[in-house]
Amino acid sequence: MAAEKLRGIGRVLRRPPAALARRIRRATHAQGAGESGLGRLIELHAVNSAGDMLITVALASTIFFSVPTGEARGRVALYLLVTMAPFALLAPVIGPLLDRIPHGRRAAMAAAMLARALLALALSGAVAGGGIELYPAALGVLVSSKAYGVVRSAVVPRLLPARVPLVKANSRVTLAGLLATGAATPVAAGLHLVGEAWPLYGAFAVFVLGTFLSFLLDPKVDSAKGEGTALLATGEPQAAHETKAAARRRRRPGLRTVGSSVVHGLAANASLRALSGFLTFFLAFLLREQPLDGHHPAFLLALVAGAAGAGNAVGTAIGAWLRSRAPEAIIVCVLCAAVGVAVLSAVLLKTPTVAAVAATAGVAQALGKLSLDALIQRDVPEHVRTSAFARSETLLQCSWVAGGAVGIALPLWGTLGMAVAAGIVALGCLTSVRGLVSAARRGTPHPRVA
Repeated sequence: MAAEKLRGIGRVLRRPPAALARRIRRATHAQGAGESGLGRLIELHAVNSAGDMLITVALASTIFFSVPTGEARGRVALYLLVTMAPFALLAPVIGPLLDRIPHGRRAAMAAAMLARALLALALSGAVAGGGIELYPAALGVLVSSKAYGVVRSAVVPRLLPARVPLVKANSRVTLAGLLATGAATPVAAGLHLVGEAWPLYGAFAVFVLGTFLSFLLDPKVDSAKGEGTALLATGEPQAAHETKAAARRRRRPGLRTVGSSVVHGLAANASLRALSGFLTFFLAFLLREQPLDGHHPAFLLALVAGAAGAGNAVGTAIGAWLRSRAPEAIIVCVLCAAVGVAVLSAVLLKTPTVAAVAATAGVAQALGKLSLDALIQRDVPEHVRTSAFARSETLLQCSWVAGGAVGIALPLWGTLGMAVAAGIVALGCLTSVRGLVSAARRGTPHPRVA
């Protein structure tokens, strides 16, 4: 009798998680995503985002929140130097390296997951003391995370369902990551209350799960049939009958196999990604040291982070709704909006304007990236499209690093910081808006791929 009661209680306890799992599976596998393999990639990216958030909370508590502001700034500067700067040198290598191993994409994603799982355990021993040994492990985590992101960008086009355009597929993957990040944040905070190392133990378990999920992706992820290498510059693509050696002799090295729209769209997105990196670091220290309008620093940081996350989610949702309509016009609009809001915040530095800058940056980054994806799908020849996605993502990661470095180096003067933020995006406007408008007027060099 007691055993039957226990089994009955077990069945009752299993019902809510099982029902939630079925709903998640229906959402991720909708519109043919289950048959094409995209659904599993969406689930894998959600696991990846949750694990990254657990590690972020653990590192933030050690490097940023647990020490005085001056020391925290030094620690974060060291973190940027030891982790971001080396990655800026490694990032240009990752894309070409992955081009050479297209048959091992599932293994590469699994390796990125497993590396972070093992490094999370290593960090769990260093996080309490905050010693220098924490930084090499953080370097490994960052490089593994960015390598996963580059591979994921190359994988999505291989898993498109017949009736789902690339922009919508990317927005679904991104939205799943945002939702997973939001769900993991309170879990990470709760684990941190138990102990400083517990979020890292949680990250270890999540990334081990991600390692196994990587191998469950559709085998066509590893297929390189019909693919070539994109060098990402204006010029003619390699002819189908032409050998790689002949192509290298015929053309100078550089960014070659994409149209004008993609080149200028990439420049615009680089400025938006640099803006995101700049705001991440600059506002974190500014609001901690100089709270606005008498608010508590923790409230301001939570408000800005929430506004940025909400903006990213809204931008992703709008991008999915717009699909690939007028991507050049969308990029121009988000650039102008970001400049305008940053200028307003520089003139009127208040809590609402700072939150508006964070939200606008989130919307602009999401919409700009989805529009860039649409341009690559439309204008880049199919046989080099996968390589183009990987290399463009690598360049955008480097832009985030550069923006973060500026945010660390700048004096904590709010008006100056917002003026610099406006200048970063204004530079993107100067280098890309005219080209995007001209390209839009000329029309598309290739038929749009739905």
